[in-house]
Amino acid sequence: MVRFALFGAGRIGRMHADNIAAHPQARLVAVYDVVRPAAETVAGKHGARVATTVEEILEDGEVDAVLIASSTDTHIDLITRAAKAEKAILCEKPIDLDRERVDACWAEIAPLEPFVQIGFNRRFDPSFARLRESLREGELGGLRQLLITSRDPELPSRAYMEVAGGLLRDMTIHDFDMARFLLPEEPVEVSCFAAALIDPVVAELGDHDTAMVLLRTESGIQVCINNYRRAVYGYDQRIEAVCERGAILADNMRPTTLERWTAAHTEARDPFLHFFIERYREAYVRELDAFIEALEEKREPPVTFEDGRRALILADAAYESLRSGRTVSVEFD
Repeated sequence: MVRFALFGAGRIGRMHADNIAAHPQARLVAVYDVVRPAAETVAGKHGARVATTVEEILEDGEVDAVLIASSTDTHIDLITRAAKAEKAILCEKPIDLDRERVDACWAEIAPLEPFVQIGFNRRFDPSFARLRESLREGELGGLRQLLITSRDPELPSRAYMEVAGGLLRDMTIHDFDMARFLLPEEPVEVSCFAAALIDPVVAELGDHDTAMVLLRTESGIQVCINNYRRAVYGYDQRIEAVCERGAILADNMRPTTLERWTAAHTEARDPFLHFFIERYREAYVRELDAFIEALEEKREPPVTFEDGRRALILADAAYESLRSGRTVSVEFD
């Protein structure tokens, strides 16, 4: 039984709390949030206690692991302190918005050999995981192109965009990690085009809502990532792999598989699942499964601190391409 404490009781924190409480090998024992009523609501639902300080959790011998679902600007501090307190750590992406801070964090905690898993939950989506298996097994020969579509149904709030670090570090970072997850080798070049085409508020904040990113590996495999933040038809999440002897598509998910035919429509199907918590519900459960399994078996977590660092490096390279108007070489060292 892994005893968890939760940092952050917002939307994603509440989802994680539900998953911990439902897991047969986990128990939620404490919740901390700077907004105490939020912590009280989550703790009360699951029979956990409300912590009044971070120290209270980290000094508690009853806590085996912490799940960090608080705001991005708290991640480095909580990872560092939790590692020093010898807690296992599952932290939502990104580690931080600044690579220097990420590198400094690892330099400080690496001698402790901490157990740190970064929350790139999409790796655990059954369709994407099966796509990776197919590519590794070479079912259709060598991979030639990856086409990653990731489009939100609506813009986030202005308050969210003000602190999220920009489209490429907030949204596209999932796609950078997915590209690395599926590719047989690391990307070596990045080109990026991005704009604010949906709402003038996005441009006012110096952010983007529409982007196209191209990656290339050493052997020439191509990746195209496209992002859009107002797909009025729903949460659009697809990946197509073009291979030597064919193509593989991991398509969108819908609430049901029903199709309808009427005089007005030749086909009418359920709309896509609304947003990330619904679309990736099973992936989040499997992410927690993998964390607990790796922790109990005393092996490396399936998504490491270095994976989080490399996704951020790709985001930084994309921003450099956007600023310079040229293709940027990627260096992970």
